[in-house]
Amino acid sequence: MKKKYVKKIAVLGTLLVLFLGTSGFKTDFFEIAKQIEIFTTLFKELNMNYVDETNPAELMDTAINAMLQDLDPYTHYWNEQEVQAARINNAGEYTGIGATVGIKENQITIVEPYKDYPADKAGLKAGDEIIKIGEVTVADFNEDAGELLKGAPNTKVQLTYKRQGETKTTVLTRGEIEIKAVPFYKLLENNTGYIVLSQFNRNASAETLQALKDLKGQGAEKIILDLRGNPGGLLSEAINVANIFIPEGELITSTKSTVEKYNQTFFTTRKAIDQDIPIAVLINGRSASASEIVAGALQDLDRAVVIGARSFGKGLVQRPKDLTYGTQLKITISRYYTPSGRCIQALDYQNRDEEGNAVRFSTSDYNEFMTRNGRKVYDGGGISPDVQMETSEFSNITNAILQQNAIFDFATNYYYSHELDSPEDFTFSEKDFNQFKKFLASTGFEYKTFTEKQLEELKKAASYDGFEDEIAGSYGEIQKSIDASKEKAINTKRAEITGLLTDEIIKRYFYKEGLYEYYVQHNPEIRTAHELLNNQQKYRDILR
Repeated sequence: MKKKYVKKIAVLGTLLVLFLGTSGFKTDFFEIAKQIEIFTTLFKELNMNYVDETNPAELMDTAINAMLQDLDPYTHYWNEQEVQAARINNAGEYTGIGATVGIKENQITIVEPYKDYPADKAGLKAGDEIIKIGEVTVADFNEDAGELLKGAPNTKVQLTYKRQGETKTTVLTRGEIEIKAVPFYKLLENNTGYIVLSQFNRNASAETLQALKDLKGQGAEKIILDLRGNPGGLLSEAINVANIFIPEGELITSTKSTVEKYNQTFFTTRKAIDQDIPIAVLINGRSASASEIVAGALQDLDRAVVIGARSFGKGLVQRPKDLTYGTQLKITISRYYTPSGRCIQALDYQNRDEEGNAVRFSTSDYNEFMTRNGRKVYDGGGISPDVQMETSEFSNITNAILQQNAIFDFATNYYYSHELDSPEDFTFSEKDFNQFKKFLASTGFEYKTFTEKQLEELKKAASYDGFEDEIAGSYGEIQKSIDASKEKAINTKRAEITGLLTDEIIKRYFYKEGLYEYYVQHNPEIRTAHELLNNQQKYRDILR
């Protein structure tokens, strides 16, 4: 009760920390100064007079985070540790255990161990829940337990973890971890090069360029650039990657803001390495930010055919602002636009629905733009592909399945109940899909449709008008129809669900490297891109 009360009070004053750390004030200086003064006096009186002992640092963190949550998901306050973590992520190297981990509610779960790195060498697998780090029990640790996994190179730490209900221990030796921006590339049939670009860290353009040169040296005459699942990263690297294929002096992206100095344009600055080689770019609903800048520029300039599903739509630009004591404010300053003028941002955080969720543009509100060759393209958030692929989509029910970790958990169970000698031996069968549906039912999977939400509002209105008894029977029939439709939706979206399950299962046995090897033989998006690039007439027709 105390925490909730304090949060409501403290949120009023966080302007003190945020605005004193900036280089200048907006025109509403008086209002800002007024709120800072109010908060200063409030914060002082609260800490001096509250009935129980208070923690000023915790109050301030609560206030800051509560205020920023009302803006957008990308504006963050970073403490000293988070500032350092961001620098490490952009650099592409760090010291640690060599695994992606999931941290929530005092739980640490191994999501993906990297091949031949410390976690893998220690025998840790995806799905393992770490319950103890050294002598510290994770559930009892009040701060970020993930920090306990970090340490100097070659230092050892004992981990206690649960696997399939059994408690195990292992000793892990921390090491230097290098995160590759281009984890895989390969020459496919018909002189087609395939490059996976997984993130835009400081090495992204250099690694992409090296992969291109290597593939061309092997005879590549066409390129598939895979940006699926790429969350973005550094804007400068997005420009540099685009510059590999786009000549000097071309607009790649622009930013617009209510703050004049943040209205900027970004052009290529060097000669292209190869401005003629045919390109197919793969995107999906997890391709975001810098990925969308590259895909959007290549599409708007008719330099590549984009294949897959509409990208995420993360078109908000953040910039770190240094605060005191080594902390930072990562603040949204502007929006990204493609060369044709399309806004990449999908969600409007200034306008929210009744549940507080940001409003997304409907198709009826999309605006038409033109590529360099006069092709019609549309805004609405994200980049819409030239060739739409059902297997690349993330429908509402698929997203609900992902959010409840059903695919991850099913893959964990599958790994411990099936043997698999090579990726080529794997097929996700009809029987497997039925098992997955049974698994969903057994875990209490819940998915509330928009129709159900509206139906609940109808029940409230009927109760208010005194009609609840009259509509009770009809309500029950409608709910039965909705339940049947939800069951049908899982079957209808089988292709995209099966694709995600296949990805997760293959990784369990053969790591990311094995998954990419499986992709180049079986992935429908890669096959489509390969066929298109080898049909130059069709490729040119799309770009016209």
